[in-house]
Amino acid sequence: MPIVTSAPRGRRPGGADTRAALLTAAREVFVEQGYDGATVRAIARRAGVDAAMVNHWFGGKESLFAEAVLKLPFNPREHLAQALRDGDPALMGERVTRTFLTTWDAHGGGIFAALIRSVAAHDQVSHALRDFFHHNVFAELATVAKDNAPLRANLVATQLIGLGIVRYVTRFDPTATVEVETLAKAVGPTIQRYLTEPLD
Repeated sequence: MPIVTSAPRGRRPGGADTRAALLTAAREVFVEQGYDGATVRAIARRAGVDAAMVNHWFGGKESLFAEAVLKLPFNPREHLAQALRDGDPALMGERVTRTFLTTWDAHGGGIFAALIRSVAAHDQVSHALRDFFHHNVFAELATVAKDNAPLRANLVATQLIGLGIVRYVTRFDPTATVEVETLAKAVGPTIQRYLTEPLD
């Protein structure tokens, strides 16, 4: 027999089913309204829980989006921030490339491939993904760019996403199987130029 709780306005208790309800609601709201338009309150209301449950289970909107829509097992902004700031500024490009590859390699590349296929198949998911990356990944890249930050961030994205497609989706050899360090050394200087050097 189910336990009756005293949660206000018929909301769910803060049990494990709350987490699942939030994920379901978040997928719907993010797809409908994009990352910008979706609010924690709207997601909680759709799930029938208090908004505080979002922070309790996911730590905030960013992590909820990553798990509900992108299904990322990591926080891209945290990884990128560390790669940009920890070490020689002249080697940022290598660190960013190395971090990108080691992170996806650790999960077999399958999540990246599924993400790319999902974006290609659904315009609304693509819109939500663009919002998320503009506010998190691109915003983080812009902190090290001296000028033309949006263009520089987009150029970095073209390089990394293209590399990811070749390594994890189409799996062209030798890029699909070569050591991460080889690719970091080869691609890193291009990323470095996009981030810090003149573009003309």
